[in-house]
Amino acid sequence: MSRSKAPNGEFAGLKLLKKRKHFRWKSAKYKNRVLFFRRKADPLEGSPMAKGIVLEKVGIEEKKPNSGIRKCVRIQLVKNGKQITSFLPGDGALNYVDEHDEVLVEGIGGVKGRARGDLPGVRWKVIKINNVALIELILKRKEKPIR
Repeated sequence: MSRSKAPNGEFAGLKLLKKRKHFRWKSAKYKNRVLFFRRKADPLEGSPMAKGIVLEKVGIEEKKPNSGIRKCVRIQLVKNGKQITSFLPGDGALNYVDEHDEVLVEGIGGVKGRARGDLPGVRWKVIKINNVALIELILKRKEKPIR
């Protein structure tokens, strides 16, 4: 007669509950969710936007079917000192950004905080430069203040 390892009987409920709680920790998805690993790995620390200082301008090659160089900037975040690469959307946006400018970045809009489209490893985009919206600069409605 074979017996299962699981407790059974009238008063086995608590033991079953403890056993289930113990074995949930074997699941990577459960562990990541409960220990907040996604938020801890996020340079923006869960916030939707962050300010940073431009360190350098970089051009990043697109992924396979496309060919070209996307204009990006390396940024050091003010809140925690972490460095990230951020995309500059719009035609000629690189001309409005200089080193040591203060920029505001937000998520690029990919799936669950991941990179979007043909930009490998770029998860953020610049929306403001020295407190002036990037789109306003591109459309020549406003001028960038000199810091």
